Amino acid sequence: MEGESGRGGAVGGVSGKALAGDAALAVVVGALVVLAAASGTGGATPLDYGLIAAASLVLAAYRTAPRLVLALATVLDAGYVVHAGPGPLAALPVLAAAHTASRAGHRGLAAGAGAVFLTVYGVSGRPLESCLLLAGWFLCAVVTGLADKNWQAYLRQTEQRALEAERTREEAALRRAGEERLRIARELHDSLTHSISIVKLQAGVAVHLARKRGEEVPPALLAIQEAGGEAMRELRATLDVLRTEEEPAGDPAALVERARSAGLVVDLTVTGRERPLPGGLERATYRIVQEALTNVARHAGPTPVTVQLHYGDRELEIRVEDDGSADPASPPTPGTGLTGMRERVAALGGELRAGPRSDGGFAVTAQLPYEARAVGAT
Repeated sequence: MEGESGRGGAVGGVSGKALAGDAALAVVVGALVVLAAASGTGGATPLDYGLIAAASLVLAAYRTAPRLVLALATVLDAGYVVHAGPGPLAALPVLAAAHTASRAGHRGLAAGAGAVFLTVYGVSGRPLESCLLLAGWFLCAVVTGLADKNWQAYLRQTEQRALEAERTREEAALRRAGEERLRIARELHDSLTHSISIVKLQAGVAVHLARKRGEEVPPALLAIQEAGGEAMRELRATLDVLRTEEEPAGDPAALVERARSAGLVVDLTVTGRERPLPGGLERATYRIVQEALTNVARHAGPTPVTVQLHYGDRELEIRVEDDGSADPASPPTPGTGLTGMRERVAALGGELRAGPRSDGGFAVTAQLPYEARAVGAT
């Protein structure tokens, strides 16, 4: 079976794509300052280039350690200014670090770092015009960082409101579905229950009279009486389901024990960090394991079965495999059970794979995200 699919590389919750973009930003900033140093009249030394490279490359870590990046960029860039006396473009690493620190909520530190750098820049003998220009740049860096922080907060709030509205719509749809179930239950109870009761009663009276007269009871009459009773039982069970607002969840371990008592050799394995599951996901897990074990009992017979539940970081993976005689060259026609499983998994935004294994037997694999997402059935 296919192992757990790898997710995009991430460090500290930051995606690999974002980290690559941060590294590219650091390289671009360093390249600009290096070009400015190389085109200057003072003649930059290897030490100057080293300070520029170090002050620029630390920017790649601004997402995970904005304050440390701000401190390092300020110290290293200030060292370059003291040693080489460059132009205003040398402040780019500190400007970028101040902007990102302000966006992370450290605007006081960003303003302080800017003041320190401006002091060093002015003391190193730079013209007043350049100092004023840099002061304006630092002010813009802090203000735009704060504006970006507020914008990101606004976007998160908007997304949260959209999710809340979606949940409200889902709750309203569930409520309407529950009301419709109750209406159908009332209609069935008022119409079919009465009619079936009359049929059963009439058949029972006819059987009783025939026996009282010593006559042989016709088999068709007995069949009608028995069918009437069975219809009443099935109708009551259907009404109970319709009146139940929520399908109850169950423990997959209890299903495994029940299958063992029925003669199946079942091995249950749970890996990963177990966690409480949402009601819909818990019910889907129970039903998928139940249906898979039922199919094994029906089609594979007494064969070893493995049930695996893996709690990953973002999803729960369910695997049920048997060593039966399923042939990969003759995949089975999906029945009601497999169709129901696919619908459950699709409703939760997951993926389901079911079919014969290449080395014999049958396998059902479902991957269910902890947070449901609306996707089509797979």
